[in-house]
Amino acid sequence: MTKADIVNEIAKTTGLEKVAVQKVVECFMDNVKNSLVQNNNVYLRGFGSFILKKRARKTARNISKNTTIVIPEHYIPAFKPAKVFMNKVKNSVK
Repeated sequence: MTKADIVNEIAKTTGLEKVAVQKVVECFMDNVKNSLVQNNNVYLRGFGSFILKKRARKTARNISKNTTIVIPEHYIPAFKPAKVFMNKVKNSVK
């Protein structure tokens, strides 16, 4: 499902204009991104959490040049679904 599909589905369900729904969806995504950039997790009860995960420093290899490089410690965004959400998906997908 794409962002356009989500906008169409919400517009059909609520009866709102697609332009307004698209603006709300994009504003939601911007708020989630900005919160994570400011090191704040986003918790949506019954849906899940957008969190930052810490990746440890590690040594990697460039096989073609036969060299090693150090990848510093860094953070990545991640989504952790709520238990209710996970159970619903588990029980419906076969």
